[in-house]
Amino acid sequence: MKRALILAGIFCGSSALGLLLASWILSDRGFRVGLAGFVVTVAVYMLAQGFFDWLLTRMWKKSASPLLGGVGLISTALALLIASLTPGGITLAGPVAWILASLVIWLVSALSIWLLPIWLSPKLAEKK
Repeated sequence: MKRALILAGIFCGSSALGLLLASWILSDRGFRVGLAGFVVTVAVYMLAQGFFDWLLTRMWKKSASPLLGGVGLISTALALLIASLTPGGITLAGPVAWILASLVIWLVSALSIWLLPIWLSPKLAEKK
């Protein structure tokens, strides 16, 4: 239970960090995160990301296993789409912003989820 809560916190933090970093890097490309809806956007993004990751992994595990590497990237793009529908949340203008934002957020999230457990708790990383 403790491990699950720590991992959920890491996922929440990595999602928030990815959205903020993408907003900072891609502000001139049309990606913006509204401060008013940031918490709601992070929550919606996290829930959508978790759902789409689970769904796509289940769908493609047997029939298209070579595509499993792209599940995280596709679920990130789908989660961005859902999160962009929240009022005061994120704004993406144009296909370049969508593609680059998906890449930045996916990369930050993947690195955070991989590295933070190792840095925060070596015992947590060993239990995998």
